[in-house]
Amino acid sequence: MKRLIITIDGPAGAGKTTASRELADRLNYKYIDTGTLYRVVAFEARFAGVSQDDDMGLENLCSTLNLNFVKDGRGFRLLSNHSDITDQIRAPEISMMASAVSARPVVRKYLMDLQRNMGRKKGVVFEGRDMGTVVFPDADKKFYLDASQKVRAIRRYRELESKNSQTLEEVEREIRLRDENDRKREVSPMKPADDAVIVYSTDISVNEVVDMMLDYIGMGK
Repeated sequence: MKRLIITIDGPAGAGKTTASRELADRLNYKYIDTGTLYRVVAFEARFAGVSQDDDMGLENLCSTLNLNFVKDGRGFRLLSNHSDITDQIRAPEISMMASAVSARPVVRKYLMDLQRNMGRKKGVVFEGRDMGTVVFPDADKKFYLDASQKVRAIRRYRELESKNSQTLEEVEREIRLRDENDRKREVSPMKPADDAVIVYSTDISVNEVVDMMLDYIGMGK
């Protein structure tokens, strides 16, 4: 059967990560969390003392990165220069800096080239915010996953509950700010592709979301 490039875009807390992983598992495809790649740049920039608006510093930093996804007993892990930093890049300050660096053209160019190379052989599910609009405008199948802001905040809060001391109100405020930044930025604003299938996950389970996607792809039960 023909192997595809599948993109799943949408805001934080919409369920993209869980749905994308499950879809990739069912199809036996590779899964790429592109938001994680921006978090790595933010993490490495913060560690190196590079400002989020220092384009030359960010460009030099990107030229030294060696990023790889690997799968082990814990799931997909991200290695930066051979070091596993999967858990370290989930801190709230990294999330906000990732949103900022993702708007820098030098960072976007570096990661766009990397992502397109990852999709060269197809058989990949790409999760992100502009996969279907900018990075893979000719993707075989495109989805935009969304949910109410309140539900997204609750999901994100539960995900972070064991890792930090943020309140639900703080998480919701952070999501609102990040949504606004991502939708209003001049470079690759977050929005559904014209030919994307929009799926609202507010009141349905992950399995139902993935079943809907598989039906649309033509690989459902």
